[in-house]
Formats: sequence, C-alpha cells, structure tokens
Amino acid sequence: MSKQTVKRIYVEKRPGFDIEAQGLLKDLRENLGIHNLEGLRLINRYDIAGLTEEEYAQSLNIIFAEPTVDWVYEEELEISAKERVFAMEYLPGQYDQRADSAAQCVQILTQKERPDIATAKVIIMQGPISEDEFKRIKDYLINPVEAREASLAKPESLAFTAENPADVEIISGFGQMTGAELANFHRQAGFAMSLEDLAFCQEYFRDTEKRDPTITELRVIDTYWSDHCRHTTFLTSLEKIDIAAGQFAAPINQAYEEYLKSRKRVYGEKAQERDINLMDIALMGMKELRAQGLLEDLDQSEEVNACSIVVNAEVDGQTEEWLVMFKNETHNHPTEIEPFGGAATCLGGAIRDPLSGRSYVYQAMRVTGSGDPRRKIEDTLPGKLPQRKITTGAAHGYSSYGNQIGLATGQVAEIYDEDYVAKRMEIGAVIGAAPRKNVVRQTPQPGDVVVLVGGRTGRDGCGGATGSSKEHTTESLTSCGAEVQKGNPPTERKLQRLFRNPKVSTMIKKCNDFGAGGVSVAIGELTDGLEINLDAVPKKYEGLDGTELAISESQERMAVVLARENLEEFLRYADAENLEATLVAEVSGIPRLRMNWRNKTIVDISREFLNTNGVKQRAQVEVQEPVAADNYFSQVPPQVAAALKDNLKEAWIANLQDLNVCSQKGLVERFDSTIGSNTVLMPFGGKYQTTPAEGMVAKIPVPSGNTRTATAMTFGYNPQLAKWSPFHGALYAVIEAVTKIVALGGVYKKIRLTLQEYFEKLGKNPKKWGKPFSALLGAFYAQKQLGIPAIGGKDSMSGTFMDLNVPPTLVAFAVGMVNPDKVISQEFKEVGSQVILLPAKRDEKEIIDFAYQVQLYEKVQELIQKGNVLSSHTVRVGGVAAALTKMAFGNGIGLKLEVSLPSVDLFRADYGSLILELPAKLDLKAALGALNYVVLGTTQAKPAIEVQGVEIPLAEALAAWQEPLENIFPTQTERTKPPQNISFGERNRQKPSFKIAKPRVFIPVFPGTNCEDDSERAFLKAGAEVKTLVIRNLTPLQVEESIHRIVREIEQAQIIMLPGGFSAGDEPDGSGKFIATMFRNPRIKESIMNFLNHRDGLMLGICNGFQALIKLGLVPYGEIRDLDEDSPTLTYNKIGRHVSCMVRTKVVSTLSPWFSGMELGEIHTIPVSHGEGRFVAKPAVLQKLIANGQVATQYVDLEGRPSNDILYNPNGSDEAIEGITSPDGRVLGKMGHSERVGEGVAVNIPGNKYQPIFQGGVNYFRD
Repeated sequence: MSKQTVKRIYVEKRPGFDIEAQGLLKDLRENLGIHNLEGLRLINRYDIAGLTEEEYAQSLNIIFAEPTVDWVYEEELEISAKERVFAMEYLPGQYDQRADSAAQCVQILTQKERPDIATAKVIIMQGPISEDEFKRIKDYLINPVEAREASLAKPESLAFTAENPADVEIISGFGQMTGAELANFHRQAGFAMSLEDLAFCQEYFRDTEKRDPTITELRVIDTYWSDHCRHTTFLTSLEKIDIAAGQFAAPINQAYEEYLKSRKRVYGEKAQERDINLMDIALMGMKELRAQGLLEDLDQSEEVNACSIVVNAEVDGQTEEWLVMFKNETHNHPTEIEPFGGAATCLGGAIRDPLSGRSYVYQAMRVTGSGDPRRKIEDTLPGKLPQRKITTGAAHGYSSYGNQIGLATGQVAEIYDEDYVAKRMEIGAVIGAAPRKNVVRQTPQPGDVVVLVGGRTGRDGCGGATGSSKEHTTESLTSCGAEVQKGNPPTERKLQRLFRNPKVSTMIKKCNDFGAGGVSVAIGELTDGLEINLDAVPKKYEGLDGTELAISESQERMAVVLARENLEEFLRYADAENLEATLVAEVSGIPRLRMNWRNKTIVDISREFLNTNGVKQRAQVEVQEPVAADNYFSQVPPQVAAALKDNLKEAWIANLQDLNVCSQKGLVERFDSTIGSNTVLMPFGGKYQTTPAEGMVAKIPVPSGNTRTATAMTFGYNPQLAKWSPFHGALYAVIEAVTKIVALGGVYKKIRLTLQEYFEKLGKNPKKWGKPFSALLGAFYAQKQLGIPAIGGKDSMSGTFMDLNVPPTLVAFAVGMVNPDKVISQEFKEVGSQVILLPAKRDEKEIIDFAYQVQLYEKVQELIQKGNVLSSHTVRVGGVAAALTKMAFGNGIGLKLEVSLPSVDLFRADYGSLILELPAKLDLKAALGALNYVVLGTTQAKPAIEVQGVEIPLAEALAAWQEPLENIFPTQTERTKPPQNISFGERNRQKPSFKIAKPRVFIPVFPGTNCEDDSERAFLKAGAEVKTLVIRNLTPLQVEESIHRIVREIEQAQIIMLPGGFSAGDEPDGSGKFIATMFRNPRIKESIMNFLNHRDGLMLGICNGFQALIKLGLVPYGEIRDLDEDSPTLTYNKIGRHVSCMVRTKVVSTLSPWFSGMELGEIHTIPVSHGEGRFVAKPAVLQKLIANGQVATQYVDLEGRPSNDILYNPNGSDEAIEGITSPDGRVLGKMGHSERVGEGVAVNIPGNKYQPIFQGGVNYFRD
C-alpha cells in the first residue's frame, strides 16, 4: 500500500477484560438513569498513515493490540441495526497521549519518521434507547471544552495542512478611540484587565511610544497584568476599612490593631506611605519576624520560585546544607471546565515551580473542594459539568500525572461543601529539596542567552492566565477550551532528571517555568531587557501566529538563563536526556521587552511600563460581625443532632457517614504514595491500612546513602467555620495545620506556612472585600501569636459563577522538619494503653488561648522525644468520636471509654486539641505536669468502642464509614473462590560459568520510566555496578543510536533490570508496549537471547518492567516470542483503577536465583502501585506454571493464606499471583516494588519490608 494510505483498526477488549466498558455501562445506568441500556461496547479506533504493508502488519499485534486480551477489526466494524453508535475524539490541537505514544512505538519499530496517527473512542450500545437518551449519553460523555463527536467515516488523508497565519494586527486608531469606543473594544476583545487598565495602555502608546499597539502587545500586557500573574486583587489599595463592633468582631479589631503596630515596626516612618492591601497582611508576619532576626532559615534571593528554607540535613552521619522548597498551586477554573487536564496540569505546574528553583520535587499533597458528587445528574446547573464527573475526572487527571512523572502523593483530601458548585477548588501542594551547593543564582547580564527546554508550543493554554482571573457565566464556559493546558508527564520527568544533575543546575543563572502567561511571562520576567525570537520557539504544529506563540501556556517547558559560553554544553546535556532545547532569546542591556516574529518586531514595551502592573486599584472594606446564633463551635451536624436525641450509637454512625468525616480510601489509593523510597507515613496506617494519616512525611531525596532528615506537610481548613467567620476560619486553619505537625512529631517553632486563598470575585463590593481581609487578619494573628510565619502563598480570586460564590477559603499548609525515628502515626498500637485528651482552651469570643496552646505543643513534643507517645490524633470535623474511631480501625484495636463527657461534646470540632495513646504504665501526672488532660479510656483487644453503655463494633463502624463514597470511589470488587496454596521448594543449582565480585547491571530508561533511581540505589546497596541509559527517540537517528547503545550495554552486563513506570504513558491502551517494541528489534532480541542462553545473565522486571517481560514472552517462556490468545498476561485491575498500597507477598517457590537469600514461606510487606497488575492465565497454563515452580510469590492475608480479597490482592490476580519466572528462574517479573525500601519507610505499616531479591541477583555471580 502507499505509505499515505489511511488504514483503520478497531481494538476491543475481550469479555472479562472489558473493565472500562463495564464501568461505563454501570455509570450510564446508575448515574444517568438509562435503564433501557442492555449492553455497551467500547472500542479504540486508530487511523494510521505513513506505514508500509509490512510495517503495518508487524505493528498490529505488538503495538495496537494484544492477542490475549483484544479483538481486532480491520477497516470495518460490524454494527447491527438494533445498536446505536457514536465516536468521540479530542479537539484539533489538544494533546492525545494515546496517539502520540502509538506513533512513538511505531517509530521504534520502523526506525523511520513517526507516522500520522489519529485516535477515537467508539461507543456501541444495545437496548431500546430513545433519541433523547442517546443525546443525553453523548452530552454526558463528550465535554466540548476538550472533545467533539467524531465522524464514523474514514478520512482520505491524515495530513494536517495548517493555514498560513496572517501578520499580527496593528490596532489602528487605538490612541484616538473615544471612551465609548474603547469600552466596546474592551468588551469585544474579552480582556481580563479593567477598562481603566486599557485606557492606561492607550495613554502609554499614544503619549510615550507615539504609535498604535499590535494586538500581541495588548494580549501580552493583559496576560502580564492578570490577577493570576500579578496578584492585582491582592495589591489593591484598601482605603476605607470599617470593622463592625461586637463580641465576635472584637478579635478582628484587635488583630487589625496588631497588624498596624507590626507595620510600624517593619516600615518605620514609611508606614504611612505604604499601601494597606491583602498582600501586605499576608506577608506581614514573615516581614516582622525577619526584621527581628528570627528567620535565619529563610532562603532569600531575587529569584522567587517557591517558598525556600535552609536546613541542615544528616546524610550518612554527616551534615549537609540543603534547600527545602514548597509550593501550593491552584487550577480551579481549568479543572472546573476540563477536569482531567485541569487537575493534571495543576500538579504539573506545582512541580515546575520548585523544579525551576533547581530542587527535586519528591512529595505532593492534593486538597480539593467539591459539591456533593452523589448529586443526581439532572440536578446539574446549566453550563456546568456534573459534580460527579468533575470530581472523578479531576482525581484521574491529577493521579495520572503524578503517577506517570513518578511523584509520591502523600496525602489526598477532598472537602465537600455545596458552595463549591460555584467553582471547584483544585490545589496541588508539593515539596522539593536539593543540596544548597547545587543551586546557583546570578543576575542575568547583557549577552547571556535564554534557552527553552522541554515541550513544544501549541494552542492549549492560550489565555489560561486571563481565563482563570475572570468571573464566569453559562455562556463564557462554552468558549474556554483553549484555556486548558494539556500535560505530558514523561517530558516533565525528563526535565526533573536534567535539573537534578549538578553539572546542569550550576550552569543555570536564573530559571522560570512556563506556567501562566507562556513566553510573555516565563521569559519576560527573567530580566529587564530581552530580545525574544518567536520564530525559534518549537511548535507542536504549524499555523500558530505570533500572539499565540507569545501567550500559549503549553506545559512542560522551562526558560533558563545561561552564560553564552555554557550554551553548547547545556544543549548536549539536554539531548542526553532526550529533551529538545532551543535558543530563543538574548539578554539585552536595554530595559525593554521585545519579541520578533517573521523578522518583524511585534512586541516592544518598556520595562518601566510593564512593571506598573496597570492602574492602581482601590477598594473599600466592610467587615461584618459573625452572627452569634450561627456560632460554628456550638453546633453539630444536623443528622448527628437528630440521632443523639434517642440513640448514641446511631449518632456515632451518622457522624462517621458525614461526607467530611467518611473514608476517602477509594480516592486516595489512585495516587502512587511510595515512589522514591522516601515515604515515611503511608496515607493509611495499621495492619488493615484503614487509619488515615494526619499529614504526609517523607525523607529528603538524597541521591545515595541514608538520611535521618524528613519533611512533614499538613493542611488546615473548614468551609463551614469559614462561612460563619472568615477570620475564625483562617485562624483555625493555621491552628489545625500546626497541631497536625505537632501530632506527627514536629517542633511547632520551626514550622513554616504557605497560604492558599480562594474567594469570590470581589468587584467593588466592600462587604465582599471584608471576607479575604478578615481571613488574612485571622491567619496573621495566629502567626503572630505562635511566632511562626507564612513565607509564601497563592491567591485565586475568581470563585464566582453567575450568582453563586465559593465559600471564603483560606487553606493553611504547614511544613516542618522531623526525624523519621520520632514520627508518630495515628493508629492505636497496643492493647491496654491509656488514651487521653489534651483539650485546647477558647475564650467567649471563640479565640484559642495561644499561650496555653504553646505549652500544650511543647509538652507533646517532650512526650514524643521521650518515646512516650504511641499514637496521636487531632480533634477536627467529627470531633473526638470520629478521631477515636479512625484510630481504632488501623489495627482493629478497640477502646473502652471511661469518661462521661456530654454526648454532644463527642462530636464537635475542637481545633488545637490532641488525643494521645500513651503506655499503660506511664504516670500521667508526672508526665503531663500542670497541663489539663482528660483520661478518655483504655484500648482493648475487643474490636469495639464501648461508650456510655453502648457498644459499637468496629466492623459495623468501618462499613458505615466506608459506605458514603463507595459508588463514587469504589474500594470493593466481587469475591471469587480462594486461590491455591502453592509451594515449590527446589532451587536452581545452576551457577554462572564465571564469578564476578561486582556484577554490572544495565537499566534502560524509557520515556515514562520513573523507578530507575530507586532501582539503581537498590542494586548499588547490594554491591553491584549500575549503568543507566536514557533511550532517546526524538529523531530516527536517535532511535538507531539508542538501539546500538542498548546492544552494547547488554553485551557488557550480567544483569538487565527493567524498572517500573509508565513507558509511553502506558499507551496505546496497554502497559509496557514501548519497551516490548524496542526489545523486539532483531539486534536487541538477538543480544538478549545470547545474554540468557550463552552468558548466564539474569533479568528482572518490576511493575512496568514485568509488563514488558510478559509481553515479550521472557516470562514465563524464557525467550522473546510471538504471543497468542493462550499466553498469560497482565491486564487492568479488577477494580478498574490504579491502586497504591502495601501488600503482603509470600515466597512460594525458591527456584529462582533471585530468591537465593530467602526461604520458602517468607512473607514480605512491600508497596504496589499500578493500574494493570492483574495476572491472568488459562487454567492449564496456570497449573503448568505452578508445577514447574515458576509462580514465585503470592499475595497473602494476615494469616499468610493466599487471598482474592481486594484488601490483600488489590488487582485481583488469578491464584493471587504476584510474581513469576522463566522456566529456569533466571528471569523474574513481579508487580511489587521491592526496590522501594529504606530505613524509616512506611513506618505505620507493620511487617518485614526488606525483600532481598537484589542481593540474591548479585550473589548469583559471587557465590
């Protein structure tokens, strides 16, 4: 066939493997109410051009389909007259990871240019569906912001012919426009800047530049001055401030007076000249402490990438200076309109801020706000997506990005409040670190160059900064598609690798990530004088005009300033990491921002004008008194109050079923929490993994060796409290976050904060301005009283949709340094322990007694340092009752309450209070001194909570706690018959023909691989020599070079390790295909078989590596071969989503040399994190593998029995199989991440976490 002929393939999962289709069928029936829907088929469609017949045939069952799990239809798809069908595809210009990955895989196969590939999903439905139902299904599944209905006809060509864009328009007559004409132009252009700002621009161009501007200049200014980029709202001058009088307003007045005193201390005589604004209030706590010389750990520089502190880290017993950076980011507007892409790039953007500061981001937290996702679809507001679709899509997007890039997400929390129907809240908070010596900051000099490194530029994200700064209406949401960026996590992973290299990081004088504003801001902010060549900016496709190139927010791009003499070396390092890097700008000595396109200057603006940030905005503030009758602290949830009248047990259960108390495990487990081998606390603790952690804790990411230095991050916020009083809400957000750090083992004095503000569009309404004003005063007052500062933050001031507003939101994030040995988790540890409450004190104005609270914190710190605290918990939403129950779940340890608290007090939030589990024999009076405490009771072996004569079995409480969100974020699958007990005690006694003290391990790093660092560390610790190789595939020549180098490395290695990750994003529709495609190259295949058959080599594949081994046939057959429908495989988890947790695996065969250091029956507790880990094989194949001793490990329960219970076998593997080997055991594939080990890792999960397979592999060549 002609290479330009379009071939069409339809790929459908076979019955039993069609998890996605069955999940969609259930969704449409249950949530959309399409009860006439009898069946549903979901088919992936590929249109391919650019392949020969031979290449097409080769790729069919290697790349596009798997004989074991897929049916393939070529060209035609049979559809009966009774079936309804439609297809959907991404909008042109939107990033399609499936198509991109398929093209990359095909290029690996052909070693030629990448072919053109277009994908679509075809939905076929059976049943008597009406026209209205058919339309409702399409409307539900197709989000017009990112996708459209696709034609069912095959196109004649896939060639994309871009229209040649017109030259950039000059706005003729701009300087002479009347006020009315200017207002009309402002409205038609859709600017985010105010009309006053546009008039200011008119004056500047008319009187200073003496010319009319280009549309690009106005778009660049609009972006540069947007609230998102320049915090316009936060810098608005507040000129008349009126705070109401009254009992609950008195502390607001007091806090304002304290703020004014602090201003005088900080600014001195200039205080009167300085504006009072929200930004000043937000930063005043930090400024005052810094002026007093109390912030010695603050890392200060002109380059502001993220909050940054200097810490003394202990690495292998030595002290090193490190920078710890943390940042919170929001993507509220993008996630509201396109949940997957918005949430994914929320995390991507959050990562790039510390990354641009040259730190390695190693842990993330996700805090979100949503309406009730159980709300009926038909109740969705016009112009809005259903809450269920937003919350599930966003969870998928954020987790997909984090899981692919290889970032441990340590805590995930969704806050439910109906006011978030106005606009979702999507916050990503991340923490990174780097040796201080690796970060060089220098002022750019004329002659320096600016390099764009990373992804290419497209239309995605055009207008994102301005879009997120606007209030939205039903109509405006239909035209926002281009404002949502699309993420490409494998590219950002490459950037992480590049910047982690100290030879690279020390070349960089200054760096900005391409977030809001694109080139105009990312490069435009680097220095005062810049000459930018837009023609040099790499493009995803042709047809972009100069304005789009200037403001596109396409993701995964960095702008770095280098001395010219370092340019070539930097480009070589980028190329080695499979990254594009392009010289796009030069630093000028003239303080102007200039951009050239098509050899014409289309932007030429003075830095002085840009730095004005537009016309100074002014506003008045009116703070209303919180209504006494609505006092949050005197209330309990209505469902609890109603049940309390008659039945304490019913009230207890109702409390556990509150949406802001109930289990979110089905949500949390979608996020990889263990990659990096630094996670100190798993999100859920105890042997049952059911007690939520109070925050996230991880060791800093040392490249080698061990560290006793870790970071803890927590958050605080309660929308119900904030709606009653924004001041109290923010004050207690700080208290909540700080108290959680103390509960985890942190020192309160060393805590540093970062704040996230999210409020309605304020306009000129003084009462609206009063909400963020009083909230920031509350946060300031808490900081001042505790002596700890907020050193950064993020504001989003556009939480309005029509007449709906988000709740007044100030989320406090707290960061503290901890010793992993002293970290306290939340699950009860022992039977017979004393359980006490340390209550905080509040006055009649509902303000905490800060002096007493400091004593409480210091006493808890003392108890922890002495080893007297077994577990801890704060008292927040749900009160003491919820806290105690969750503490009991993890290890199934009950509690007998021996105190007679008023029943209602069991269910009230009490921020600042702490519950501690203390040893049975501890003398409480001696240990606690003058501190107030209440003995709540004693832990007991009986799995029940006994309170006031009522018994609440933990099993019943757990079921109730898990039920509310089970249909949104499932945790259960159907039970199947118990698996076999497998036992094979023979060992492979064959020894290699030669011995070597330090065997060489080859680890290829493919696009999407993310476990190479963990794997390398594990082999180095075992005594091996390790060689990693980044596979480069940007051009056919690079593919050829990579193949050559792979062969060469195999020839020099004794061990080949295929690490985990998401090779090519686990696309097209299947994991490990990229690796398998490359290893089927004839030269590599020959080298592998020689390695195994004649050089006695060993191979290991974990997770994605296991998936590649099984797709090659190396397990279980021991050779690379073509697969058929009888071949075993790894496929989608039964639950239909990613799972991340700890599992117990038992060694059931000692055949493999990898298990030479283990005995039959040994059980290890190791992490899993995968979406396609379910091992499936036909019964005859299974029995043969078992008889041959090729089943190496099984998932087992707490009694060591193989289990199909999802709690122990999270993917639903046949016969609970976790790992298998080749016939002689020398090739091992397993799902569990045995490489993610280390001291102080997963301390809240009991069990033996060290599985010495790496030592076994090394010893094979030594013994």
